[in-house]
Amino acid sequence: MSNKPFSQACENNKDPILQVIRTVFSRPATVWEIGSGTGQHACYFAGQLPHLDWQPTDRPEHIAGISLWQREAGLANLRPPLAIDVTDALWPCTRIEALFTANTLHIMSWRQVQVFFDRLGQYLIPDAPVCIYGPFNYDGRYTSDSNARFDQWLKDRNPLSGIRDFEAVTALAASMGIELVDDVAMPANNRLLVLSKRPTPG
Repeated sequence: MSNKPFSQACENNKDPILQVIRTVFSRPATVWEIGSGTGQHACYFAGQLPHLDWQPTDRPEHIAGISLWQREAGLANLRPPLAIDVTDALWPCTRIEALFTANTLHIMSWRQVQVFFDRLGQYLIPDAPVCIYGPFNYDGRYTSDSNARFDQWLKDRNPLSGIRDFEAVTALAASMGIELVDDVAMPANNRLLVLSKRPTPG
């Protein structure tokens, strides 16, 4: 179907991401993907990881495009996409067993990032694994010239967006009981942060 949305970046990064998440999401679970974008990642990961149920989500304007990919894939473990804005007071769920998001934190404002982690603190079950893919700054510095250019492009589009500081993101996560497990270097100056919701005491 030629009218499906398409992202070359998704094609480029899907295999490197898969190599990490297949070890993180090793147990059967429903993985919620926040900001599924075109839907390419959802289809690919659901097809490669049949022990998972994959739940794509995004803002309402992206649901139709994701649905085209989802219906064409015809995978029993790939659910129809749900409309979620991270700032919605209630998400359409009662609990989240595992969560994946790619290239979202730098699109959101910092306030939206704060609300996102607040929702994760609310919905993630104890020991739930979380994978966050994208570019990050370290010690307030860009890790590459290309990331510096990308950040400027983001801010030209929306001054509230921009590449986030690793230290600020992990501190925010920790304040919600979500602790960093690993920080994996990825191609094209990206990272994949692996986190986990703290187990219930006792």
